[in-house]
Amino acid sequence: MGTNPAWNAQPRLRGEHVALEPLTPAHADGLRAALAGGALARLWYTNVPAPEGVDAYIDAALAMRDRGQAWPYAVLDAQGGVVGSTRYYDMDAQVPRLQIGYTFYAPRVQRTGLNTQAKLLLLQHAFETLGCIAVGFETSWFNLASRTAIARLGAKQDGVLRNHRRHADGSPRDTVAFSIIDSEWQAVKRNLHYQLQRHATGASHD
Repeated sequence: MGTNPAWNAQPRLRGEHVALEPLTPAHADGLRAALAGGALARLWYTNVPAPEGVDAYIDAALAMRDRGQAWPYAVLDAQGGVVGSTRYYDMDAQVPRLQIGYTFYAPRVQRTGLNTQAKLLLLQHAFETLGCIAVGFETSWFNLASRTAIARLGAKQDGVLRNHRRHADGSPRDTVAFSIIDSEWQAVKRNLHYQLQRHATGASHD
């Protein structure tokens, strides 16, 4: 099967509330500010860097990109400020399939429509431009907030992979795997637009 040329270049993705820019070292200060205080890094079941670990985090993300394994992004708010990071990873153009993860946000933009729109942009590009037949999500068994947020997107739980990876503290991680497949995309897209409309009217929170 021929490879879709869209897999050859990482795009910038933009919506009304958020922009996703290919991650570079120039985003380091913004990410450190977003992680100020280190509260996210203290959640033992996540792999969010502490502020002092941002440079190494970016270097590792760019190494994944250079190996063709990931497209890491800086997440910007409507004013252009860096508020977090996310990425495509485990990218396989031959299936085609990828995962979305490595996502974290500054506390001030959590429970807003920003994450909903960021996921909409990423999923829309994956299904409608890259032609993916499936998009996966993974999180720790203990990360109940992440599991709930992934399910709210419309992803279905595929299963639990026991001792699949390690948490940042070195302990074994049971990974909860979710996915959205191409036949589900239109319903998921409709639901994400609905959630954004509810955010706009103040009717719900992320």
